[in-house]
Amino acid sequence: MLRRVGQLIGAGLMLAILAGCTTVQPWQRGHLAEPTMAWSPDEMDAALDDHVFFAKEASTGGTGLGGGGCGCN
Repeated sequence: MLRRVGQLIGAGLMLAILAGCTTVQPWQRGHLAEPTMAWSPDEMDAALDDHVFFAKEASTGGTGLGGGGCGCN
């Protein structure tokens, strides 16, 4: 009896998990994206932070910005 109940509960959980699976088409992904989930929601604030970091640390990189270490940018 307990084994049968356990099997029914397991089957119910599997059905519940599989019911949440779906394929998202490329044109639907924009509707699911939240602006607050971006690495930096405010681009101007991020640019200012990068500039301050560059000025204080005299280094740049990892943010996709070009430039050398000569301070001429």
